Amino acid sequence: MSAVSVEPVESPEPAWRQRAVERSTRAAKLRAEQRVQHFLEAAQELIADKGTTDFTVQEIVERSRQSLRSFYQHFGGKDELLLALFEDALARSAVEIQAKTAAGCDPLERLRIAVDLLYDASSPREGQQSPLFTDFAIQLLVTHPDQVATAHLPLLSLFTELVEAAVADGRAVAPKPRRTASLIMQTAMFTAQAPAAPVGSSPSPISAQEVWDFCLGGITGSAPRTDRESAPAAEPTPAEAPAKDAVAAKKTAAKRTTKRAPAKTAAAGRGKADRAAKAATQTEG
Repeated sequence: MSAVSVEPVESPEPAWRQRAVERSTRAAKLRAEQRVQHFLEAAQELIADKGTTDFTVQEIVERSRQSLRSFYQHFGGKDELLLALFEDALARSAVEIQAKTAAGCDPLERLRIAVDLLYDASSPREGQQSPLFTDFAIQLLVTHPDQVATAHLPLLSLFTELVEAAVADGRAVAPKPRRTASLIMQTAMFTAQAPAAPVGSSPSPISAQEVWDFCLGGITGSAPRTDRESAPAAEPTPAEAPAKDAVAAKKTAAKRTTKRAPAKTAAAGRGKADRAAKAATQTEG
């Protein structure tokens, strides 16, 4: 008889070993998160101090009191760090807007609030600089378009839900809600950051209300009802004025004719009566 070979049975990993590895992994992850946060805070401080994103990795390292080696363990370079700040800012905006629009019942009102909040968050503040959005974001659109699209995903998802709710309620028309939501977002964000539009001899900033009216017209096909009701009657053009004057003159003449008609009828009646009385007198004589 030949011996039958038996496969060695692997014993399961002891539970204590699994716990030790998990504990070590959690500790390493926590330390990594703390280092990353120190780098992010250092970059935010440099942006606030300089009013620009024009600083070096070495300045970030020195401000964070960490090593250059540690920085490159977590980031591929300065742009990647700034992109992380950009994503965090957009994610926070999405959370804030979602919280402030969650209680609304009317879907168009919720969308209007979201547009107002996004416009306000994107507007430059007097005495405050936001180079992360005004300078770096524009640069990213050219150099890292895919990363910019990813950073906007939380906001885009929120606005898509709001557009879909308005469509489902029959208050809006949007064959492609996600693309419509993207157009609304870009209109609010870029208009808020754009220079004032020239009106006459002086610049006039485009307001959040104007942005909303424009977006509302795009998804409903009409201007706000309040604007239509309160709009004054249009003045006639020079070409229309003579025609309107002629119509008004005819109406006035017709009214005068109507007023004179009863008087003429009464006078004619009195004339006939007089002639009849005179004829009767002559006959009797």
